[in-house]
Amino acid sequence: MTWFSSPDDASARLHAAGYLADAPTATTTYLAGALEKPLLIEGPAGVGKTELAKAVARSTGAELIRLQCYEGLDEARALYEWNYKKQLLRIQASSGDQAWGETHDDIFTDEFLLTRPLLSAIRRDEPTVLLVDEVDKTDVEVEGLLLEVLSDFQVTIPELGTVAATRRPFVVLTSNATRELSEAVKRRCLYLHLDYPDAEREREIVTSQVPGLDDAVARQLVEVVARMRELELKKAPSIAESVDWARTLIALEIGDLDEDAIRSTLGVVLKHASDQARAVKELRLARA
Repeated sequence: MTWFSSPDDASARLHAAGYLADAPTATTTYLAGALEKPLLIEGPAGVGKTELAKAVARSTGAELIRLQCYEGLDEARALYEWNYKKQLLRIQASSGDQAWGETHDDIFTDEFLLTRPLLSAIRRDEPTVLLVDEVDKTDVEVEGLLLEVLSDFQVTIPELGTVAATRRPFVVLTSNATRELSEAVKRRCLYLHLDYPDAEREREIVTSQVPGLDDAVARQLVEVVARMRELELKKAPSIAESVDWARTLIALEIGDLDEDAIRSTLGVVLKHASDQARAVKELRLARA
């Protein structure tokens, strides 16, 4: 399968899928498909890293398989595990009827294998986008599980042998850069850094997602969000929260984002009380 025929094709199809990609993003996305290389995307939370993987899946008709990373993630949750309860039932059912060697061979088959996201993506024959989300939240040891997949697109199961991909998935790894990933992982990937967009591009994103928004209000919203991101907040507003704010203004029929409107809807974009208090102080918003 050819994921995209060119960077321009990637840009157009991603746009049609609701994702406005700039030239570097479109080019790198095209190359990830053309070279069959995993794509590592780093950047702050809420800039569209995960959404890019979803947009690739939507624009190509591929199935999205997502591995959400977290501290403590292990092989059983990322790759596969055996259905021990079902194996035990089979052992009990065949007790005394056959030799242990035959029973052993019976219980280590596909029937008893519980596939997790990495193995599921490798085994699929249909177009697949594998999203390994927030890989920086895992332990360093988990990166070892990824290396075989990222290097050769195959997984070794001791009891069954090596399972190689018949159709390579489009792999996207995202990272908020809370820790440095190993050079071994980075070497196997193309790299893309996403940051908050400039005001004009964010306005384009917001108006494309919320078409009924007045252009003047959209400009006000983007300007205020940009000012908030300059503050020392626990969690700066994401692009998705900008879009939510725009939808909120439509729902409340607010035609001017003045101080009262900002203060009354601040909870849509700032989710910590301390952040809201800082914004009220620093942006000099009127208090009720």
